[in-house]
Amino acid sequence: MAAKPGRNVAQKPASKAAGEPVVSSAHLAAGRSPGLSAVEFSLNLATMAYQRWMVRCMAAAGLPGLSPLEVLILHTVRHRDRPKQIADIMLVLDIEETHLVTYALRKLAAAGLIEVERAGKEKRVSASAAGIALCARYGEIRERLLVEAAAATGPGEASLDEVATVLRALSGIYNQAARAAATF
Repeated sequence: MAAKPGRNVAQKPASKAAGEPVVSSAHLAAGRSPGLSAVEFSLNLATMAYQRWMVRCMAAAGLPGLSPLEVLILHTVRHRDRPKQIADIMLVLDIEETHLVTYALRKLAAAGLIEVERAGKEKRVSASAAGIALCARYGEIRERLLVEAAAATGPGEASLDEVATVLRALSGIYNQAARAAATF
């Protein structure tokens, strides 16, 4: 049946050409590395999903209202149960702005999840008993909901290790490009 003149008829979307990258910015994918544009789009999707996961998992563990950065900082402070200096947290998480870390630490301390002590001029933070228990509960929920699902449907451990290696290499490339862009 033909459409009546002047009416807007929905067109079936054109199918994606084989091998064409999935991107959100075609103008960037038109350059020499459409694959890098596809990685950037995938990183954005993964970042948003990961941040949503962290916040919701922490809420399920018993503490709603933490930001993704606060969850990351709590897990970093808990890592290996050794006190951390603010500079070490910033280095490990590749954070440049001190105020982001100090604000998160204040919030975590107010919630009773970390303890702050002075070591000379430096502050050292460690997880409190409540912080350790919360991280343990988060880990249990993570195993049940995320790890089991990834094991059942996702890539294997070797593939995940390979992806992690590629992402760490890309982070170095992006950091170097950011330094170059600052003086461009």
